[in-house]
Formats: sequence, structure tokens, C-alpha cells
Amino acid sequence: MLYYLLSCIYFFGPAYIANASPPLAYKFNILKKLGKPIDGGKTINNKPILGDHKTWRGIVSEIIICTLLMPVFIKIHVFIGLEHYQTIGFNVFNQINAFLLGFLLSIGIIFGDLFFAFIKRRLNLKPGSKFVPFDQINYVIGAFIFIQPFLKLELKLWFWLIVLTFFIHVLFNRIGYNMGLHNAKW
Repeated sequence: MLYYLLSCIYFFGPAYIANASPPLAYKFNILKKLGKPIDGGKTINNKPILGDHKTWRGIVSEIIICTLLMPVFIKIHVFIGLEHYQTIGFNVFNQINAFLLGFLLSIGIIFGDLFFAFIKRRLNLKPGSKFVPFDQINYVIGAFIFIQPFLKLELKLWFWLIVLTFFIHVLFNRIGYNMGLHNAKW
């Protein structure tokens, strides 16, 4: 069971890292010209569509990181000889191009994040306010929507990714909060 859970985390590793890239891109002033709000500051019923913290820089950094990391994760997997073991996801890597898988995963995590940001604004929740459990798992939900139609992964994979991601997200957000990268610790 532990091996299965670790393989779930490894499979989703590029998404975890990509999800952490927007605050780092902001902190280190990377892609500065793309630091503009996706919604252009527009509102619906006097509420921001997404909010000024959802920027093109974040989208581009997530797409680049996730798309480029997925082939690296697959190569590492093959290099250390794990492709001979039954792990989640890795039996499907032969079904789809690694870059395409990384790209679809990045689009999914972005979609999940933006969709729930939109919902939060409709509920009058400010950026950084609690929206448990969706703040923690929104990108798994988005990834499911964009990956599942192509790969038909086991539903237990997605269940465990939701559970694991909830705790991983809380842990790393607290670390990011203590490092000054996040305004909220959840």
C-alpha cells in the first residue's frame, strides 16, 4: 500500500511542483511582464471574476514547469528501473506522449484552480480566505477532468490523490507561509 501511495505522489509530482511555481515566479520576479491579472480587472456583479492574484505569469509558469517536468519524471522512472513494477500511472505512460501528458496535466491544474477561484469570488471570499477542502484539492479535480478522458486511470488513484494532496498542500502551504511566499497557511 505504501508503494502505491508513493507512486501516486510521484505520478502527480510535476503537478505539485508546477502548482508551487506561481508564488516563486512572483517572488523572484520571473516573467515579470506576464504579472497581469487574467481577468483584466473585470467584474461580474461588482465582484472580481478571478481576482488580481490570478495572473498570466502563474499560468505560463505552471504550463512550462509541468510540461517539461513530466518527461523528466518518466525518464527517472525508467532510469531507476521502476517501469517493470506495477505502479499507478506508469503503465499508461506508453499510451501518451510525455510532453502532451505534462501539458494536459498543467491545463487541468490551472482549470481547477481558476474554477474554484471563480467560485470563491461569487461567494464573496477574498483571495487567501479559507475554502476547505477545495483550496487544497482544486488542482486534482481539474487534472481528473483533463487527464481521465485520455488515460482512463483507476478511480482509486484519484481518490488517493485527493486525500494525499489535501495533506501535502496544507504542509507545503504552511512552509510557504513561513517563508513569506503565501499570505495564508492553508
